[in-house]
Amino acid sequence: MVSQITKDLIYDAVAPEDFLALIEVDRYGSRSSEFDKIIAATQDHFWDPMDPRYIDFTEPFDTENEMIIPEALVPALKTDLVNDRLQGKDRVRFVNQVARWMLSSILHGEQGALSLSASLCNTLRDPGAQEYAANQAREEARHVTAFSRYIQARWGKPLPAGTTLATLLTEIVQSPAIYKKIVGMQMLVEGLAMGAFAMLHTMSNDPLLVRLTQLTMTDEAFHHKFGKIWATRTMPHLTEEEHHAIEDWAAECFQIILFNLVNPEQMPGVYEQFDLDPTEVMEAMADIIGDEERREEMQESTNIFRVLVKTLLKSGIITDRTRDIYAFYVDMEELKSEGDEMVGDAIAEEGMRFLKTIKPGRRTSLAHIAAE
Repeated sequence: MVSQITKDLIYDAVAPEDFLALIEVDRYGSRSSEFDKIIAATQDHFWDPMDPRYIDFTEPFDTENEMIIPEALVPALKTDLVNDRLQGKDRVRFVNQVARWMLSSILHGEQGALSLSASLCNTLRDPGAQEYAANQAREEARHVTAFSRYIQARWGKPLPAGTTLATLLTEIVQSPAIYKKIVGMQMLVEGLAMGAFAMLHTMSNDPLLVRLTQLTMTDEAFHHKFGKIWATRTMPHLTEEEHHAIEDWAAECFQIILFNLVNPEQMPGVYEQFDLDPTEVMEAMADIIGDEERREEMQESTNIFRVLVKTLLKSGIITDRTRDIYAFYVDMEELKSEGDEMVGDAIAEEGMRFLKTIKPGRRTSLAHIAAE
């Protein structure tokens, strides 16, 4: 009964194989206007990862001598096992390989978002919601292109997805339940992504990555709004059983991600390059990084897990039933008292201002292409 939860017709869904339902004549005249503003704003945050006026992937960075991310973002270096073994250029290379894994994970997440958005086009019955999903698919496609180009410029090719991320993305993309697609992608994955982008934009030493995360956030800020609309029009109308199903699934995903997403066993290829056993590193980390350290890290506004919890809380998914799961790490009253503004909104706005300086030239170049 709770596998398919629809409380508003704008999120009504049909089976992916039921194409006949999408060509019913009455359907075309029942288009919701709820997503029109988001769709219309697409041109305002357009950017082209193939155009160096937006972002130039030939911009150099000395990966042999400079760290793309600071050591503070690599918890394994807090252990004697890793800290004592890696010095000089080996240490720089290790940090940059961890960065490579992080950026590869983001790339895989963007591919998941692209595949999920495309799948919504086959299931959402409302033409307006379907058009929004098509729009997001287009934007996620450019993210896949952009992060692929960044990784190629710095390392040549991405690293494989960790088991935790691959399993979660597969469940979300392949799920027939609309609530899992929207909560899973627009809130869980997008919530993690917004935190990651804000963190990298703030802390990365690579100007190219700083620009890439800013441009990506100009899109993601709008994707988050789609999930917010769903929560506003769905959560207050759920039965107790339905709310429990969504809340419990979100809490389960949170705990899986928190304890598994970035542990060494998720990136064996990185540690093996340096003759380190990821299991041994994980055991060493467990001795020095406990719940107290996690709580301290999650006080930072850009901490990816804090951003995720705020997303779930502001969406009305977290109730007293599961509150303690999150409250163990985050001050829930503090999150509740904060406004709806999400971390990264200011960065996205700055990116929008940058994009306005390029659009006139883009129109000219597009006209030139059309003439050809």
